[in-house]
Amino acid sequence: MLEKDVLVIGAGPAGLAASIEAGKYGASVLLVDLNMQPGGQLFKQIHKFFGSSAHRSGTRGYDIGKQLLKEAEESDVEIWMQSTVIGIFPGNKIAIEKGLDSGEKEMVTMQAKKIIIATGASENAIRFKGWTTPGVMGAGAAQTMINVNHVKPGQKIVMLGTGNVGLIVSYQLMQAGCDVVSLIEAAPKIGGYAVHAAKIRRAGVPIRLQHTIIEAKKGADGCVCGCVIAQVDNHFQPIPGTEETIACDTIALAAGLKPTMDLVKLAGCKLTFNGPFGGYIPLHNERMETSCEGVFVAGDTTGVEEANTALEEGKIAGISAAEDLGLLTADAASDKRAEIWDRLHSLRLGPFGERRMIEKEVVMDEYKERIGTPSPTQ
Repeated sequence: MLEKDVLVIGAGPAGLAASIEAGKYGASVLLVDLNMQPGGQLFKQIHKFFGSSAHRSGTRGYDIGKQLLKEAEESDVEIWMQSTVIGIFPGNKIAIEKGLDSGEKEMVTMQAKKIIIATGASENAIRFKGWTTPGVMGAGAAQTMINVNHVKPGQKIVMLGTGNVGLIVSYQLMQAGCDVVSLIEAAPKIGGYAVHAAKIRRAGVPIRLQHTIIEAKKGADGCVCGCVIAQVDNHFQPIPGTEETIACDTIALAAGLKPTMDLVKLAGCKLTFNGPFGGYIPLHNERMETSCEGVFVAGDTTGVEEANTALEEGKIAGISAAEDLGLLTADAASDKRAEIWDRLHSLRLGPFGERRMIEKEVVMDEYKERIGTPSPTQ
C-alpha cells in the first residue's frame, strides 16, 4: 500500500498552495486531481489580480499558476492528474482511480497521515424551458473553452448573471471575438465590481436589470437559436406581457457557485449551512481543521470566495498538516498562520468582503461550540 504524509485532493489554487507549504517543511505529499492539468481556475484567468503586492496584484492568473507549479516541483510534490479519489475510509485510508499515460485507469489504495480536501466549487444551474438545449452552458465552461481550449463556445452570446464571474467572462468572450449581445440580471442592481461592469458598458453591451431568461429557443439543428427574456417583479417572478426574444446561439449561466461537498461528506466531516458562502460547507477552525481527525479543508470547499483567498487558506492547511506531523513547532506554525490571517482580513475588507469575514468567524465559532478546540497532534 502506498504511504504518504499528506494527500491533497484538488490541484487548484488552494490545493497547490497547501501542497507547497506541507512539502517545503519536509512532508511527503501526493496531489491528486481529476482534470488533465493542474492549476484549476488560475489558467482560465487571463485578467490581472487585484489587491496588494502580497496578493500578487497586477499578475495574471495563468502566470500565478505557472509559478505555483514551479514551487510544487521544488517542494517535491508528486502530482497525479486525471485521477479520482473514490473512497475515504476510517484511519485515512484512500482509494484512488489513477490515470495512466496510456489512458487506462489503475486502482490504487493508500494510507495518508493527513488529508487536505480542496475540491473547489461547481456552478449552479438555472432551470427554464429548454435549459438542457445544446448551447446552454455554465459561464465557467465558456471560460474554459476560450482560455484553455481556445475555442469559441458560440458567436452570439447572452450571459445570465452580473456577478464578477458573469462580468469577467463576458469581457473575455468579447476579447476572444464573440458577440455578447446582452447580460441579464434578475436583481435591481449589478452584483459584481463596478470596474468590471464599466468595461462591459463601454463596449456598448446592454445590461438588462430586473429581467430573467424564461426559455431557450431551439433551432432546426436542435441547438440554441435564441432566448426569451421577461421582466421580473419584486418576488423575482416573470411579469406576463413583458416577454422579449433575443437572437443568440449560446446562453451562458453565471448564477453563482456552490462548494463541492462529495469528498467532505465521504470523509464524514460535519457540515453547516451558510448562504453567503454558497450553501453547505464543512465546519472548520482557524487551522482549517475539520471535525474529522487529520482532515483539513481549504479554498472554495470552505465557502466560495476568490482565488487569492483560496491560496491563503491552502497555505494555512499545509502549515497545520506539517505542524501535526511534527515538522513545525506549535509556536512557529501559530506565527505563520497569524501572518496569513492578517492578509486574509485585508482581502475581506470592503463592501463585498466584509460579510465574508463575518461569516467566516461565524463558522469558526460554530466549530468551537460543536467540536471544541482540539490541540495539534504530534
